[in-house]
Amino acid sequence: MPYLSTHVLGYDIFADDIMKIKIKDDRKMIINTINAHSYVLAKKDRLFRSSLKESDILVPDGSAIVLASTYHNSDHIKKIAGSDIHLHLLGLLDRTGGRCFYLGSSSQTLQKIKERVNSEYKNIEVATYSPPFKKDFSAEDSADMIKRINDFKPDVLFLGMTAPKHEKWLYQHKDQLDLKVMTPIGAVFDFYSATIIRPSQFWIDWHLEWLPRFLQEPRRLWRRNLISSPIFVLDALHYKRFTMKES
Repeated sequence: MPYLSTHVLGYDIFADDIMKIKIKDDRKMIINTINAHSYVLAKKDRLFRSSLKESDILVPDGSAIVLASTYHNSDHIKKIAGSDIHLHLLGLLDRTGGRCFYLGSSSQTLQKIKERVNSEYKNIEVATYSPPFKKDFSAEDSADMIKRINDFKPDVLFLGMTAPKHEKWLYQHKDQLDLKVMTPIGAVFDFYSATIIRPSQFWIDWHLEWLPRFLQEPRRLWRRNLISSPIFVLDALHYKRFTMKES
């Protein structure tokens, strides 16, 4: 059964209940996330844009996407963060006795993730790998990562190599990976390992999660909040005016 979706600025966005997402034996599935910043990056990066558009599921991991959906289509969709996807898939794996692989981040962060999963989900087997910290992976780097993943035979692959690097890497190598679900979840590696504390539910409910994160890491997030967010708002307004004139 196909999932419900809505259309936002050229992207088909998941608009269904996250509980309907299942791990299936007969197909591969890529779950990507989109927010205002990734939308803006993808405008000038064809490979990144293709990786998002060709996702099996593209979830609205950003209040800007949720609000744009309401503004354009009167569709009141729910924000689904990478953390939500991560916990949902772990729950599914725990019920079936599955395996997951974490690719990305530092060895220290990965060790904390593995320890937490082992503590909270007794039926999940976990493997991890911290790839080389470099701008672009060589063919040998990628071959090594693919072999490590396939040798472990996971059901789910979580990637945390920062956007858009992990989305593009996955898009280029998905056919070589032998597993069921692949999903880049970025900052979740830091949140789940408690390397960085995610803002409380209060900020999330009021669509202001970005604010304490920005105040905590202004040097890393200034471009996302001060450049990408205004561009997204302008594009959303222009899109609304254009479609209204066309109709």
